[in-house]
Amino acid sequence: MPENISNNALILALLSLNGEIAIQKDYLESGEIPEDEVTDEEEVLEDLEQAFMEFVDVYKARAKADELLPSIEELLAGEEG
Repeated sequence: MPENISNNALILALLSLNGEIAIQKDYLESGEIPEDEVTDEEEVLEDLEQAFMEFVDVYKARAKADELLPSIEELLAGEEG
């Protein structure tokens, strides 16, 4: 991932992915998915979670170097509140 990505872009990507993961989990738990599509939808969730973790790693490194950035926990908690 390029180092020149802005803090704002990184934060928005994290929040967006976190939201998409929640939506995908709700969808998987809804019982509305045809049986033949469940595996595909589970793979989508796994891909979203993998991407999220990659962004988390970048964010943690960035936050360690920039004390003005909130911790990942604070960032995600702020999304819920």
